Amino acid sequence: MLRDAPDDRDPDALLEFGVVNLDKPPGPSAHQVSAWVRDMADLEKAAHAGTLDPKVTGCLPTLLGDATRLAPALLEGYKEYVAVLELHGDPPTDLEAVVAEFEGEIYQKPPKKSAVARRLRTREIYDLDVLEVEDRQALLRIRCESGTYVRKLCHDLGLALGTGAHMGHLRRTATVPFDDTDLVTLYDLKDALVEYEEDGNTEWLYDVVDPAERALSHLPGLVVARNAAEEIAEGAPVYAPGVVEADPADRGDLVACYTPDGAAVCLGRLVGDPETDEGTVVDLERVLV
Repeated sequence: MLRDAPDDRDPDALLEFGVVNLDKPPGPSAHQVSAWVRDMADLEKAAHAGTLDPKVTGCLPTLLGDATRLAPALLEGYKEYVAVLELHGDPPTDLEAVVAEFEGEIYQKPPKKSAVARRLRTREIYDLDVLEVEDRQALLRIRCESGTYVRKLCHDLGLALGTGAHMGHLRRTATVPFDDTDLVTLYDLKDALVEYEEDGNTEWLYDVVDPAERALSHLPGLVVARNAAEEIAEGAPVYAPGVVEADPADRGDLVACYTPDGAAVCLGRLVGDPETDEGTVVDLERVLV
């Protein structure tokens, strides 16, 4: 069954296919936070998008209900952090110049305590800025590819600076398409749920929970006819004749497909041109209805 338009969903439908731009507190793991959200909202499942260590705070988009199927979409964009670089000696005069050398492609081996194999790999550092230096601390803003280990980056910066260094406080300020301009605390979410469950007041709930389509806003989109969407819901590929409109995208890109009223239908990889090809244009990866 296809969903209503994002702005037309009732509170229960919103919670079953929603996303919260959560401000993770220090202390609990990201997994624990998503479990708390699941239990608070009385859902079967909830999942965070992008792991944060227990001490790390900040942007932790949390997918509710069936929106957990969208998790792969949030691996496509960049991450942004503000970190304290704790130097083991006085900062050298060329600190900013040395830090700037780490912009671009770098090699990293995941630390011992990580969920992935410890193989040497590359990651892209898009921007690395020194915001402030005080005593033996440097405040950094880092915009990087998903999967970059900031703790390892800080260690390598210390080696390059000749002082040694480690990561102090770390806060994630963005994970595309979310940022820290509209973060929601666990208290905000709990209050909104109580207002809805006990008093029937939905205003707070609509303020803190967004339709899950927000988590797809950074991906190229295809609009498909409603009858084509109904076939996709049954597992059919996305055929060119069913595409009404398409954003520019390259073959192999992850794309999101929507009904004409904006409800998400599926995620898939673009394999053809909707304007010139006649067969399959999107290979399905996740059906969302």
